Amino acid sequence: MLVRAAFPLRGPELRRRPCQLPRNHPLPALYRYQLRLPGQAAPQGELARDAKLALVEAALLAADEPLPGKKLAAVAGLADGNEARRLVQKLHDLYETDGTAFQVEEVAGGFQLFTRPEFHRWLVRFKHGGHDLRLTGMARETLAIIAYRQPIMRADIEAVRGVQCGDILRLLMEKGLIRIAGRHDSLGRPVLYGTTKKFLQVFGLRTLKDLPGVGETRQES
Repeated sequence: MLVRAAFPLRGPELRRRPCQLPRNHPLPALYRYQLRLPGQAAPQGELARDAKLALVEAALLAADEPLPGKKLAAVAGLADGNEARRLVQKLHDLYETDGTAFQVEEVAGGFQLFTRPEFHRWLVRFKHGGHDLRLTGMARETLAIIAYRQPIMRADIEAVRGVQCGDILRLLMEKGLIRIAGRHDSLGRPVLYGTTKKFLQVFGLRTLKDLPGVGETRQES
């Protein structure tokens, strides 16, 4: 005992001392939902979330990219993508009912949580750093050609624009908006370009089928 007293307890020995153990504290909300005991009262009220809906909401809040239905089901422990889609719709209805600042949208083949557009001018003041996605007119034009005609060769893009676009293509690839979608069967097997999932996400599109028609874009311009 004298020998042990001469050396202070450290590491695991210190952690095992009962007097050093922390007091019991409630689990975070996410775990309380997941580990609710039998007979424990469920949330009440029109806007209450049950365990599954709370997990779906938490997953959407934590994700930094759209979550497909199957992936959302796996994260939240749901039966399948259909149940995930049903719960996302329920969450969407709750947000519409209580007038929250959030909304759930289906973009780029998955679901993502956004703030409502009317709050953008205030929230943009807090956004610092990150990737700058502002594009020049030439870059937007090149991106539009790729989006509507993909997969497309660089030569065909330059034929439409009438100028070389190597630098712009590199810029769009660095920003993650376009990708190499394959190679053409012609001489030299030139690279084919196409848009990415991030392109759909940035422009709020579910699929490429949601691109406005050429007639619509001309009318808007």
